[in-house]
Amino acid sequence: MLAHPLLYQSTQTVTSFFHRISISPSEFEISAIRAQGAGGQNVNKVSNAVHLRFNINSSSLGPEVKSRLLSLRDNRISAEGVLVIKAQEYRSLERNKAQAIDRLMAMISLVSCPPKLRKATKPTRAAVKKRLLVKAQRSEIKSSRRGTLRD
Repeated sequence: MLAHPLLYQSTQTVTSFFHRISISPSEFEISAIRAQGAGGQNVNKVSNAVHLRFNINSSSLGPEVKSRLLSLRDNRISAEGVLVIKAQEYRSLERNKAQAIDRLMAMISLVSCPPKLRKATKPTRAAVKKRLLVKAQRSEIKSSRRGTLRD
């Protein structure tokens, strides 16, 4: 769901409501580009798609959030640490801007919580016994397929 476009005026901060992360609009750069694909008569005259550039290294995010964001294996993050989001779903420039900012905030919200540490567990005795039984049965089936070696 898109947030209201008036929320993103240059004097306000963009805030993620889930994890209370706020980003100043001066931290990202939005540029209008021509959208790809079919569009009819108006397609070559209007620039309605949006490129949002967000420099992760120079942002006001915390060091943990920055490192988790940079460690994402995402094609949109360059080697210099610049995240580029392209939004071209809508015909309106304002809606595409709002969508790009929403996607940026969603990505930051995704990495803002530290990942849960995996708790090591052992299989139960019954599970081990069953696995070994199935393994023995499979071995028996395969060995019965083998013929005797001829000299």
